[in-house]
Amino acid sequence: MAAVTQYTITAALKGVDSGTGGLDVVARGWVKDILIKDGHVTFTLEVPARLGRALEPVRAAAEKAVHALPGVQTVTAVLTAEAAAPAPPAPRAARERIELPGVKHIVAVASGKGGVGKSTTAANLAVAFARQGKKVGMFDADIFGPSMPRMFGLAGKKPPSDGKKVYPLENHGVKVMSIGFMIAEDSPIVWRGPMVMGALEQMLRDVDWGELDIMVVDMPPGTGDTQLTMSQRVPLAGAVIVSTPQDIALLDARKGLNMFRKVEVPILGVIENMSYYVCPKCGNRDDIFDHGGAHRTADELGAPFLGEIPLDLKIRINSDGGIPIVAAEPDGVHAQVYLAIADRIWSELGSAQKRAPTISMGTPPS
Repeated sequence: MAAVTQYTITAALKGVDSGTGGLDVVARGWVKDILIKDGHVTFTLEVPARLGRALEPVRAAAEKAVHALPGVQTVTAVLTAEAAAPAPPAPRAARERIELPGVKHIVAVASGKGGVGKSTTAANLAVAFARQGKKVGMFDADIFGPSMPRMFGLAGKKPPSDGKKVYPLENHGVKVMSIGFMIAEDSPIVWRGPMVMGALEQMLRDVDWGELDIMVVDMPPGTGDTQLTMSQRVPLAGAVIVSTPQDIALLDARKGLNMFRKVEVPILGVIENMSYYVCPKCGNRDDIFDHGGAHRTADELGAPFLGEIPLDLKIRINSDGGIPIVAAEPDGVHAQVYLAIADRIWSELGSAQKRAPTISMGTPPS
C-alpha cells in the first residue's frame, strides 16, 4: 500500500478549484494543519470569513480528492473561517443550529477547571445510562485533551466511513466519537479557536449517530469557545457540573454553572467527585478534599444536587484500562452510585422539559 504523505495530499489538493477565480485551494493558502495516522487524514481549509459556508462544496471536493489517494482510509476536512474582528454573539434563538434529529437528549458534562474527574464521571454516566437500557452516545468535545478513546478501550481504533458519513465506534453499550480517533495519542493539536469549532461541528454533523435516547458530551474544562459553541449551536437539554469539594474548585464550578445559565442551558445538577476516601484495609473514612462543598454550592445557586462519588483507586485504574467501573463491577458499590446519579439526571431531564416554555418565533424572513 502506498504511503500517504503531506506531499501527496497537497498535490491532490492542488487539483481542487477554490471557486474564487481559477486558483486552487493550495494556491489560495487555505490548506492548514494536515495530520496523518495509519491512513486516516484530517486537515483544515481556512477560508475568508466573508465566504464561510458558501465554500462547503469546495470542502467536500477536497475530501473527495484526498480520499481517492492510494492508502487513504478516511478523510476529515474541516472548513473554518476567521473574521478580522469577532462580532458580538447573536441571540441563541437566532443562531444556526446543528440538528441531531435522532438524538432525544444531549447532556453536557462540564467543570470549571481541570483535574476534578469530569471525563471519568462522563464515561461512567454514559455506561450507567446504557446499563439502564437506554441507547447512548458519548461525544468527546475536548479537542485538545481527548480521553474517551482510552477510557472506552478504543484507543488506536478508527471509526468506519462510507465516504459520506462516519460511524461511531461502540463499546460497553455506548457509541463513541472523538477527535482522538483521528490522531496519535501523543500528537498535540495546535489549532486556533475557529478550527476547533469547525472540527466540533463537523464531527457532530457528519457522524451517523442513529437513534439515541441520550448523548453525553464530555466538555473541556473552563468557560471558553467550545462551551459557547456547544451551548449556542447544539440543542443541549441541560448541563451537569462536576466539582471536587475544595473551595478553589467550587469557585470555578460556580463560574461554569453561571455560564450555562447565561446561555439559557438548564442546569440538571451538580456532582461532588472525590467526595471522600474510605480506606480499603481499615474502613476509616477521610474527607481528603473537604466534604459537602458541592452540595452547599448547589443549594446556594438553586441547582439540584445529584450525588457524591468517592475517591477510589479502582475508579482510576479501570478508567485508564478502558473499562469504566460501571462496566467492570456493575454490581459494585461505585457502580450503584453512578447508576443512582444517572437516574436523577434522567428525572431532571423530564422536569426541565416540563419547565421549558414553548415559544413561537414566527415565520423566518425569506
